[in-house]
Order: sequence, then C-alpha cells, then structure tokens
Amino acid sequence: MRAVRLEEIGRVDLVDLDEAVAAPGDVIVQTIATGICGSDIHGYTGENGRRIPGQVMGHETVGRISGIGAAVDADRFPVGALVTVNPVIVPVEDADRYAGREQHDPRRRIIGVDPTIVSAFAERYAVPAANVVVLPELDNPLHAALIEPLAVALHAVHRVGVAPGQTVLVVGGGPIGQSCVLAALRAGATRVLVSEPHAARRAVCAALGADVIDPAGISIPEVVRGRTGGQGVDVAIDAVGTSATVSDAVQSTVLGGRVCLVGMAHPELSLDAYRISTEERVLVGSFTYPAKTFAEAARWVGEGGEVFDALISEVVAPERADEVLARLARTPDVPAKVLIRFSPDRADAEGAS
Repeated sequence: MRAVRLEEIGRVDLVDLDEAVAAPGDVIVQTIATGICGSDIHGYTGENGRRIPGQVMGHETVGRISGIGAAVDADRFPVGALVTVNPVIVPVEDADRYAGREQHDPRRRIIGVDPTIVSAFAERYAVPAANVVVLPELDNPLHAALIEPLAVALHAVHRVGVAPGQTVLVVGGGPIGQSCVLAALRAGATRVLVSEPHAARRAVCAALGADVIDPAGISIPEVVRGRTGGQGVDVAIDAVGTSATVSDAVQSTVLGGRVCLVGMAHPELSLDAYRISTEERVLVGSFTYPAKTFAEAARWVGEGGEVFDALISEVVAPERADEVLARLARTPDVPAKVLIRFSPDRADAEGAS
C-alpha cells in the first residue's frame, strides 16, 4: 500500500509499505483524505522535534472502514461506513480513570505523532475501534477531515469559557484560527475579531463572519480597543503561540479577561506577568481534546453546511506531498487547509489535483 513517509527532515517520499493488519480490537481505515496540520509542517522542518525520520504522519482524516479485527462488533463498525479517527489513544486500563479528560493521560499516544504508529498519510492503517467515529453520509465527505481541527477549536473555546454575548479576539487566522472563529460563534459570541497578517487568510476569516485586522505596523491591542468602544474583548485565543502573540492576546482583553493559548509555534515564551496578576486575567492552555469534544465536533460536521467548504483550500494527490509540505514550510500564505487525497469517494468527485 502507498504511504507518505518522512524520509529525512525536509523530505517525504511516497513509498510502498506492507498492508495494514488488524489486531483483534482494531479497525482498518481506508483513507479518503488527510489534512496537513501545522504540527506536520513543523515535523517536516524539524522545528518541534515531535516527528522523526521513518514515520508516517497524519491525523486529520476521513476514510471508510475496510476491515475489522476479530473482537470488533461488525454492527457498530460496518465495513464501508464513513468514519473519522480520534488520534488520542488511551490504554484500555486507563480508560475509566481518564474518562472525560483523555488528553491528560501521561501514557496517551497520539496518532500521527507516535513514530511507531503508521498513521493517516497512508492508504490504509489500523486503529483501535474505540478511536473510530462512524459518521453519517455527508454531501462532501472531505468535510470530515476537518473534524480534528474543529475539535481542537471547540476544546479551546470550552477551556477559555466563551459564553453567549461575549466578544472574542483570535490571534492568527490560519486553519486553527479559522476553526476557532466558527467555534466561538457556535458558542454564542456576538463578535469575533481576528488578527492575521496574510490577506488570503483574512479573506477566509471574513467570509466566516469575523471582523479582521491586518497587524502590519499597528498595535493590535489599540485597534481592538478602538473597535470595542475602548473596552477590549472578553476573551482572546492565541492560535499562533509566540511571545508577541500572547502579549497581544493578553493586552487586548478587558481587566479580568481570559486568554487561551492553543498555538504551539514556540516551546518557550516570555510573559508580562503583571498583566496576568495585577489585572486578574486568566491564562489557560489547550491541547487536543477529550473524546466527548471530538464526538461533538463530529456531530457538528455531521449536521452539514457549506461553511466548511471555506476551510479547504486545496486537495492534492500523495505524489505531491513533498512539494506541498515544502511550500507550506516556506510560506504560510495559503488560505486554508490542504488535504492529501488517497482515493476519490464519490462518483462525481473531482480527481486530486
């Protein structure tokens, strides 16, 4: 079977691997398409140290069940069903202890991150049945590849407590920032502002309903206060993760406001602690999601909606994976998500470009 493998830092190749084999409790997923995550790009460039040569990455995916292990209930996981996969794997013996907070299990494994797991940049791969979410048939099955980033955004919105009637700033209008815009609006935010330097991404955020800001040569906190009657926003979400973006997020909130750090651009940050302590702001981190939030995102996409079309910029064949990853590493000025499609799913689907 074909798979896109990280051969060395800065290069992936399309290779042939042995067929995926299901353990008794596993499901074999036939990949339709898998999104390229920012963490995949950082793994490709070696920036984050969380990917190693020889592994098959990929965790934002949609596919169909092509086989099941001997212990899997065929009625719950019928062959041919449209599915997505929750990448957070918790050992069976830890399931009860970490129920509702699976991402806190120190023994968790992440599909697409753990180098021992052949992941979703492959035609077929084996995953525990507990991580497979069966979906309704969708008008556009590619939307299901957005469930994972939407789950990231929903968890961030839950963590920071976005409530109806509030104003929200999202710093960074890339794919996660775009998902955060939709998640904040879904939570009842009356206004979402987005700071994003790239015009194409600002256009996507504006189409999603955000009030966009070009941060070039300006003070984001001053602009935010100017657009909110001098008050600032109730909540800010940093979808970038640098010292400068955290500072903008903190300073753009009202006194007592809340900030969520979901971006992971830099592993270490400097922080104006007095802005947190003396002005009683709350700074929370957000990473992945519990299983219930992933299921919530799956239900959301299952409701359907053309809005999800705006979150997909490009669909490419796996033969172009190295070219595309190199381009994404070189410039972030790509409007939205890029998907690698391994197989068409509908008779009327266009071929991968």
